[in-house]
Amino acid sequence: MITIYGIPLSVHARKPIVAAIAKNIDYKVEPVVPFDPPANWASLSPTGLIPAMQDGDFSVAESGAICLYLERKAPQPPLLPASDKDYSRAMFFDGYAGWMFRSLVQPLFFQRVINPVLFKGTTDQAVVDGLLGQQRPKVFGYLESQMNGKFLVGSALSLADIAVVSNLINYHYLGYSIDRADYPKLATYTEGMLALDPFRKALADEKAGAEHFNLDRKFLS
Repeated sequence: MITIYGIPLSVHARKPIVAAIAKNIDYKVEPVVPFDPPANWASLSPTGLIPAMQDGDFSVAESGAICLYLERKAPQPPLLPASDKDYSRAMFFDGYAGWMFRSLVQPLFFQRVINPVLFKGTTDQAVVDGLLGQQRPKVFGYLESQMNGKFLVGSALSLADIAVVSNLINYHYLGYSIDRADYPKLATYTEGMLALDPFRKALADEKAGAEHFNLDRKFLS
């Protein structure tokens, strides 16, 4: 059994959790909050960020590296396409999801949840409005332009889908939705992804955490 260190509500910790579920790899989650890490955290995550993973005497940090390890550990079903072009595009979207997190999802989550709930601060509505008005159209517009079927890349669930949808989950947790009039393909894609078993199980398992932070789960109805 592997151990994933982090919190399931994290965009990045959710990635290896969903990957492990998709590959039927036994795992457990050890909660780690970056603001208050355990004493041995530096040895597991040199950057101090979540997630990290332990498998026997082997450990590695960073969500992409963990997912690549799981891909080698349990090759079936593959989460990276076989063809050179699709493999490259899957890795691109994994990187794009990181930019999506930094430029839109993380600052929104900070303003709406982390700052007011954990730090007892206030939400800067001007920052929120700027993110929704400027960054959201860039991110969603690009993703809309890339939608050509059920999956982002190839004909099966891949790391590209896991990374992007993990961001979209946290966006929805804030009570926002994808405007079907502006982004019809992205809205349909997201609904289809959330209906897949790996996402359904991961979201069921993180229900208690979402409720603790009073996150909006109506999009799962």
